[in-house]
Amino acid sequence: MGITKRFTILHSNDMHGDFLAEMRGEEGHLIGGLSLLSGYINQVRNEEKNVVYCIAGDMVQGSLIDAEYKGISTIEIMNYLAPDVATLGNHEFDYGLPHLLFLEKMANFPIVNANLYITQYNKRLFRPYVVKNVDGFNILFIGIITEKVIDMLKTDNMLSSFITLQEAASEVGKICNAYKTDDIDLTVLLTHIGFESDEELAGLLDPAWGVDMIIGGHSHTILEQPALVNNILIAQAGTGTDQIGRFDVTVDDDTNSIVDWTWRLVPIDSAHCQPDEQLTAFINGFKDVVDKKYGSIISKFPRMLTHPERTRETELGNLFADAIQEKTGVDVAFVGSGSIRKTELGPVVTLGDYLALFPYDDSVTRFVVTGAQLKHAFAGFMRPENRNGEGEYYQVNRGVKAVYDLEKRELASLTLSGIPVDDASQYSICLQGYHYKNSTVGLQLTGAELAQLEQPRLLATSGRDVVEEYLRNHQNLQAAVEGRLQYL
Repeated sequence: MGITKRFTILHSNDMHGDFLAEMRGEEGHLIGGLSLLSGYINQVRNEEKNVVYCIAGDMVQGSLIDAEYKGISTIEIMNYLAPDVATLGNHEFDYGLPHLLFLEKMANFPIVNANLYITQYNKRLFRPYVVKNVDGFNILFIGIITEKVIDMLKTDNMLSSFITLQEAASEVGKICNAYKTDDIDLTVLLTHIGFESDEELAGLLDPAWGVDMIIGGHSHTILEQPALVNNILIAQAGTGTDQIGRFDVTVDDDTNSIVDWTWRLVPIDSAHCQPDEQLTAFINGFKDVVDKKYGSIISKFPRMLTHPERTRETELGNLFADAIQEKTGVDVAFVGSGSIRKTELGPVVTLGDYLALFPYDDSVTRFVVTGAQLKHAFAGFMRPENRNGEGEYYQVNRGVKAVYDLEKRELASLTLSGIPVDDASQYSICLQGYHYKNSTVGLQLTGAELAQLEQPRLLATSGRDVVEEYLRNHQNLQAAVEGRLQYL
């Protein structure tokens, strides 16, 4: 065995603008928030000699502060945290590609991605990798995202990415082969493709390329311990800032490999972390502006309504789908479950609360489909493999009842107001713009199939405005899980 050194690798993913701590638990502990997270990172950097902090995508989108400043506030705050390296997630594209390129120039840390290309010139859009020299050892970080999760880029003909995991694996091989001679001691893939895809990618990598670990995001997976596939460690740290992943690894300089490791998910709360008061003051500068602008009350519920999971029917999902269906008059309003970004709302609803929960200012378009196509759509998004944190799930309006048979892996029944959907009959549906552009992902219907019977009709340029007006004009709204989406 050659020279060995110990490194601490801290990692976050899917932070989604989760800046502020929340009071939870009987003892009134503060949980999460970037002030406590920064306090923990500062503590580890003081206690340990060789510390690397990395972020596996989706720094932006999900909070009102982030939306108000279009990610600029987030990057300024990330500069304060000073990660050593980050990679792109799908939500980094939410404010448009030109704005993302501006945010990347703002960042004081490298943002790596190896497989986004400018199609016409076959040139990479971002820095594909970075080599960090830590205490004399070289650590190679490579960023990977696949088109499976950057669906919005399908509409941009200037860009392309490697579509399959096989091709992404090949791109990793190119970079690893180019740097073998530079004595890379540790190789880390920073990915944003979902945990199951990380496992599949690990299985495709040639051991000779020397990839040691994959630190991922997108599927919001909470782990007890990392997976080990093809001798590659795979980890992820859930979502938000309530926790951080921590690897303590010992690396051998001769074999360029990990000879010993431990990993744990560290809770970020006031019981374990001291807040970084300077960062608190910095964040409050943004928060004060937002609070003044968005503090007005728009609605009041009798009780708090919830959206605890994206992959099942929820109270808030039902409420939003009912609002859009009532305003549009369609038979079925499909509301993307992932467009509802928080787990609870109310009982008092401020404009700020609402916009933080439903941040996407997206259009609503009407289509006419056959009953057979409608059944196909429900079977598509209710199928088990679409409920793994990597797919697209939907909330639907009152009167819809869909039953999926898990054993037979098929839609058992679909009724509207108690009447079975007829294959040959025609039905009106509506979709948010994002889900229209990516209808093959969730509903397994192409844009051409959606437009087959009737020209698509734009009903609203902002579904968010539609729901806001509904809330303003309907006080004391109730919502419950009613069995609109059922599984046998």
